[in-house]
Amino acid sequence: MTSEAPMTDTEHGRRPAGPGWFVLNLADCAWKSNERFGLFSDFKGEGDFDQVGWHVHVLQPGQSNCLYHREDAQEDFLVLSGEALLIVNGEERPLKAWDVVHCPPETEHVFLGAGEGPCAILMMGATRPGRPLFYPVNETARKHGAGVAEETPDPRVAYADSPPIAPLPSPWPNLAGD
Repeated sequence: MTSEAPMTDTEHGRRPAGPGWFVLNLADCAWKSNERFGLFSDFKGEGDFDQVGWHVHVLQPGQSNCLYHREDAQEDFLVLSGEALLIVNGEERPLKAWDVVHCPPETEHVFLGAGEGPCAILMMGATRPGRPLFYPVNETARKHGAGVAEETPDPRVAYADSPPIAPLPSPWPNLAGD
């Protein structure tokens, strides 16, 4: 039987300080921010997430959650609120609250905030360390500022010109228009 994870409070929110089960409200957890890639929950801390990882990502219209990519693991997404634009295998698909997106391994994808306000997306996937990623050149993603100019398997190369990610206190619940 597993035990409850110890929790720690930081200037940016609560996080688990070790392995085990826990309950943590997103309004209390730490978050991170990047002007290009929006806001995302950062509750993992020293927790044990070696099989499945997840977070909530909040995008303003035009922001992408990352750069257009594919990987060798399944990922699944649930739009919690607002509107988004999915670019999947080079095609644009509009999304609204409660749309589910399933990406089997090797599916190229990226999400962008759309509509009039913020969009919140629950993002889940496998968390194998060292899993291969690939950033292909895709003109549809590049048109939206969410694609690379030169293909690469190296995230450091793909994100070389991206602004730094900074921790911040929880903006929830106001970040999703609640």
